[in-house]
Amino acid sequence: MTDLPPPAATADTIRHEFVTANGLRLHLARRGSGELILFLHGFPEFWYAWKDQLEEFGRDHLAVAPDLRGHNLSEGPTALDGYRVPALIEDVRALAEQLNGGRPFVLVGHDWGGVIAWAFAIRHPELLRRLVIINAPHPAVFDRELDTNPAQQRASEYMNFFRSPQAEAGLSADGHAALRRIFGSLRAKGRFTDDDEREYVAAWGRPGSLTAGLNLYRASRIGPPAAGQARDKVVSGLDATAAIAVPTLVIWGERDDAL
Repeated sequence: MTDLPPPAATADTIRHEFVTANGLRLHLARRGSGELILFLHGFPEFWYAWKDQLEEFGRDHLAVAPDLRGHNLSEGPTALDGYRVPALIEDVRALAEQLNGGRPFVLVGHDWGGVIAWAFAIRHPELLRRLVIINAPHPAVFDRELDTNPAQQRASEYMNFFRSPQAEAGLSADGHAALRRIFGSLRAKGRFTDDDEREYVAAWGRPGSLTAGLNLYRASRIGPPAAGQARDKVVSGLDATAAIAVPTLVIWGERDDAL
């Protein structure tokens, strides 16, 4: 993978580096020192979604936001199975081992990052001191809603498109217009700037980055029931009904129209 310069909008206090974890060369942004707090982004995001949190929590923590495998500047596998949740859990474990020496840490996840964070807490509760989830339902709850709740099934229909072969072309058309519209409400409130949009469009346009995000849906075959399309559990290979033993804070934006 060719080294690329960090995004131009990055503050000087945030450092960028590449580490090899779980056999992949992953890019991360970091600030500060001390107890590790690790931030996992969702789709269609990358490390940059956490830039403000890196500044804030980097004052008294080692605050780290990686690009998930295949996203933006991180190396990704070629096989679709490489995007299943167990592989992503191992990325987090291997990364935390390097950064924190196996000590318990704080894990924060949004959207797909939240799915990974829930699953990590189920598999490795001994490695977590705290868990923070932002707009990501517990996997067992989401399985129930996708199976039985017509309102959630309708709200999740976009997932079946994301799993389709047409998804890349549809999302990248007209300068990624469909993805840019996601941030429209934030732009209207002054919380998403032209500079922010340029960073996101650059990340989506990096070879393989958009496909990596879509492969999260494809590998897990996640989505509402659809003719001719099988659906797996949100997190396969784990007992999603297991109790979460880690102290957990769930933050929910009530205007989320997808969940």
